[in-house]
Amino acid sequence: MQVSGSTILITGGTGSFGNRVARHLLEEKPAEIRIYSRDEKKQWEMQRAFPTLRYIVGDVRDRRRLAEAMRGVDFVFHAAALKQVPSSEIAPVEAMKTNAIGSLNVCEAATAAGVKTVVALSTDKAVKPVNAMGITKALMEKIVCSQNLYDPGTIFACVRYGNVMGSRGSVIPLFREQIARGEPLTVTVPEMTRFLMTLDESVDLVLRALTTAVGGEVFVRKAPASTVLDLADAIRRCYSPHGAEHPIDIVGVRPGEKIHEILVNEYEMQRSVEEDDYFIVHPDYRSPAKAARPLGEEYTSENTRRVSDYEAIAELLGRVGAVESYT
Repeated sequence: MQVSGSTILITGGTGSFGNRVARHLLEEKPAEIRIYSRDEKKQWEMQRAFPTLRYIVGDVRDRRRLAEAMRGVDFVFHAAALKQVPSSEIAPVEAMKTNAIGSLNVCEAATAAGVKTVVALSTDKAVKPVNAMGITKALMEKIVCSQNLYDPGTIFACVRYGNVMGSRGSVIPLFREQIARGEPLTVTVPEMTRFLMTLDESVDLVLRALTTAVGGEVFVRKAPASTVLDLADAIRRCYSPHGAEHPIDIVGVRPGEKIHEILVNEYEMQRSVEEDDYFIVHPDYRSPAKAARPLGEEYTSENTRRVSDYEAIAELLGRVGAVESYT
């Protein structure tokens, strides 16, 4: 797929991913990048950094507005979502309206507009979901990946990743804010594990899906993981004036949280292809001849490559860059 000279629409484009992928895409000389989101304040802030982009105020729940925004678009990155676990537990219907119904609206608008490829962003929480956000994102994956059953002329695929370091609402900005306020770092469960992926790596995953998807796949990028306690310790040693003496409070699991992140479950593994840095989960209607791993094996933050020493985690933190630019 040639990004150069193309028109690209990013739903939820004012978020962490939208800011970072826009920076990457501009280097490829597209004809136009359209940022579609609900928040005009965030659009105004983003416009100061990216004045050449086109900004469209709209909601993925609004089919008419989506149809207007899709005219002449070649590629869509669908990042709009309600992604906070606690708020989705309180208002699951709102999560459904945006994450599931809104995604269906995106698919239908893209098909009607003759878009070439749609790549939708998903999360580990969609795998064996235990909370409303994960359930609605799992349904989003099913909606998006099923579109190619009907040969619409548009390629639909998803990407799925766990914790993206430094992204809005993630734990690293939270820890940094707590350090700035002189508060203890709040760790849920010390042995809880989380994948450690940078925003640049998440963008690489999306571009991989854009350029290689046939239709209906879920692309997963491999990443190392650490316990949240090891991550908190590294952050306080990197950023706190008190270093390793900065206090840590254990506060317990929040509603809807998992102890470990799962990116490919044991059933999906039977229709996956494994590469050095990726898993590609093929749809049920087009399974590969050979399973990626033996029956019963999953890919999780518990069994991936573990980083636990301060130097290794600090090196990853250094690759995150300025957290402020993501928020």
